[in-house]
Amino acid sequence: QVQLVESGGGSVQVGGSLTLSCAVSGRSFSSYNMGWFRQAPGKEYEFVAAITWSGLSTYYVDSVKGRFSISRDNAKNTVYLQMSSLKPEDTAVYYCAADSRLDELRAGVRIDSWGQGTQVTVSS
Repeated sequence: QVQLVESGGGSVQVGGSLTLSCAVSGRSFSSYNMGWFRQAPGKEYEFVAAITWSGLSTYYVDSVKGRFSISRDNAKNTVYLQMSSLKPEDTAVYYCAADSRLDELRAGVRIDSWGQGTQVTVSS
């Protein structure tokens, strides 16, 4: 079992930028596909972004394309989510996730490991 610890959440104004980090324990980090989900108040969780174990492929929900960027540093066992041009609708609790199967990760089902979540608030 792998453990995930998130950091970097906070409050920003509309149009601002924020970078989230997810530190992953264990020696098998490079074998996991990594991703980010979010859950806004009163709404179900939503897939945001994913990156394959090799780092060669990335995936994004349409609403964040061109604004968010997911990356990973396997040497540091860390995955990042760079967010820019933030909008009020980006306000949510963001969760880091790890899964050995890309299809499960993108669908948000049978996820191997979840982070504890970090709050992102975007206001005017």
